[in-house]
Amino acid sequence: MIRGQRVYSALNAAYLRCASSSAAQHAGRPGEVVGAVSDAHGVKGTPLSVPSRLLMGPGPANAHPRILAAQTLPLLGHMHPPFLAIMDEIQEGLRYTFQTDSKYTLCVSGTGHAGMEACIANLVEPGDKVIVGNSGIWGQRVCDMTRRFRGDVMDLSCPPGETLSYATIKAALEKEKPKLLFLCQGDSSTGVHQNLAGLGELCKKTGTLLLVDTVCSLGGVPMFADKWGIDAIYSGSQKCLSAPPGGAPLFLSERAMEKLQSRKTPVATYNLDLNLVGDYWGWFGKRSYHHTGMVSMWYAMRESLALVSEEGLENMWARHTEMHHRLWAGLRSLGLEPFVKKDEDRLITVNTIKVPDGIDWAAVIKNAMDLYNLEIAGGLGPSAGKCWRVGIMGYNATPANVDLVLLAFKDGLAKQGWKQGV
Repeated sequence: MIRGQRVYSALNAAYLRCASSSAAQHAGRPGEVVGAVSDAHGVKGTPLSVPSRLLMGPGPANAHPRILAAQTLPLLGHMHPPFLAIMDEIQEGLRYTFQTDSKYTLCVSGTGHAGMEACIANLVEPGDKVIVGNSGIWGQRVCDMTRRFRGDVMDLSCPPGETLSYATIKAALEKEKPKLLFLCQGDSSTGVHQNLAGLGELCKKTGTLLLVDTVCSLGGVPMFADKWGIDAIYSGSQKCLSAPPGGAPLFLSERAMEKLQSRKTPVATYNLDLNLVGDYWGWFGKRSYHHTGMVSMWYAMRESLALVSEEGLENMWARHTEMHHRLWAGLRSLGLEPFVKKDEDRLITVNTIKVPDGIDWAAVIKNAMDLYNLEIAGGLGPSAGKCWRVGIMGYNATPANVDLVLLAFKDGLAKQGWKQGV
C-alpha cells in the first residue's frame, strides 16, 4: 500500500510539472476570453484553526468525539450499497429514538428548519386550516412558513414562559377542526416543555394531524411517537443527539403518509418533497436518486444514534434530568429564579434564567466567554433581554460542565455587585 502511494505521488508530481510548463492548460471553449487569473480574492493562509469552546447555549452543543471521528472516514458514493446500508441503520436508530415502528423515518439534509419546512410543505395544502400552538419563536416561524405554503393559519398563542393547556387546545380543535395542529415539545426560545398527553387521541377525533417540533428535546425528554398518537415529528442533529448541525431527523405516521399521497396539489418544493426524498431512503421498496446524500453527515448520524442505543433512552432522560436539577440547585443558591414559573412547564434541556433587575445580562455572557471559553446565551424572540439560556444537552450534560456554568454565573454576577443568595 505504501509503495503504491509513493508511485502515485511521483506520477502526480510529474504531471504537475508538465502542466505548469505548458501554455493554455484549460478547457475553455472557442471564443471564450481566458485571461490571467486574478489573485485579489481567495482563501489564503495556514490550515484552518478554530478556538476550543464549551457550548452550553441553546445549541449547537459540543459533538461527541466518536461522532466527529466518524466524519473523517473515507467518502462513499451516495448510491453505493455500503452507504445505503448506513442510511438503513440511521432509519432503525430513529425508530428507536422516536419510539415508533413506522417505516417512514429519515434524516432531511439540513438543520431543524429544513425538517420544519419539509413537514409543512408536505402536509399542508393551499387552504388547509392549521392551528399553530405558539409558545415562542418556533411557533412564530411555523405561522410564517405555513402562510408561505398558502395554509390558513390560526395562531394559538400563550404568554412567554407558559404552555398551552389541554382545555385550550381541545376547545380550538373542536371549534376549528383543522387539518393540522403544530406544537413545539421544547421551545428553546422560552424554555417551556409542552405537555402532549391525550392530544394524539384528541386529534384523531377531529380529523387533525399532530405535528411536533422536538429539535431541542429529542433524546433529552420522553417521546413515544406511536403510543402518543403523533403523526409527524422533526428534530435536529446538533442538540441532545450530540452530532454536528446538518441533519434533521423526521418521522411520519401512516395517517400522515395518507395525507401526503392523497394531495390534490403537488408538493411546492422539489428539494423537500418527501415522495422523492423518501424514495431515496427506501420508503417505497426501491431506491431512486434524488440528491447527493450528506455522506459524512450521515456517518455522524449513524454514530450518534448508535450512542443513543448504547446508553439507552431511559438513561439519557435520567442523565438530562439529573443535570437540570444540579444546575438549578446552584442557580437558586445564587439567588437566581427561573423564567418559566411553573415546574410542570419548565424544559430541562434548554434552561431559561430570569435576568434580575439592574443586571447587565450581556456582560455576564461576555465574561463567561472571555474568561472560561464558555457559551451561554441571552433570550430570543419573546424572551430577548429577559433571560439567559443554558443548554444541557447530549455530550455536554455532565456534572463538570454544569459546575463550570455555575462558576461563570457566580463570577459574572459578582463583578456587577450581585450578592449571593439575595
